[in-house]
Amino acid sequence: MSNPKRRLAVFCSGTGSNFVALHRAVAERGLGAEFVLCVSNRSQCGAMEFARGEGIETLHISEKQFDGPEAFALSMLQALRSRGVETVLLAGYMRKIPEEVTRAYRGNILNIHPALLPKFGGEGMYGIHVHTAVLKAGERESGATVHFVDEEYDRGEILLQGRVPVMAGDTPEVLAARVLECEHRLYPDALEKLLRESNG
Repeated sequence: MSNPKRRLAVFCSGTGSNFVALHRAVAERGLGAEFVLCVSNRSQCGAMEFARGEGIETLHISEKQFDGPEAFALSMLQALRSRGVETVLLAGYMRKIPEEVTRAYRGNILNIHPALLPKFGGEGMYGIHVHTAVLKAGERESGATVHFVDEEYDRGEILLQGRVPVMAGDTPEVLAARVLECEHRLYPDALEKLLRESNG
């Protein structure tokens, strides 16, 4: 009897390019998983449009819709549980995940960060800010990190890292593009590693 496909949810806030890379890898590599939900704090963004085009359920959920953080957290957790979500992948999600959710999915919630953690992580270290800091520090290499998510920004156990060189004359935008290419390769590899290990 074949194993049922692992049910994945992706959280995004922007274009969803990492979501696209993950979705393609799941199909092309035969990872035994499927995306059943795309969650975003923005009702109109590239990631949500891609999900709708692929027939994946979308959910717009934001703190602003609720009376307080507890109601928001419980609603998010209920949304995941009611759809049988087993693994959560953060792909450019610009909000902190409620503790109730990180606890419930401990060991099964991943994030990708555009630097080599533990360097250049933490609150405020996202997007172009990261690449600006890397260049200001005079680093010779940067890259991306896929890590497990816990209650603190960018502090969870590292699952996989990929490295890229920092070139003379790099601007934050040029470095960001090079790191993003690395992310698109790394995140599918990390998901495959997680699924392989969890299926043991």
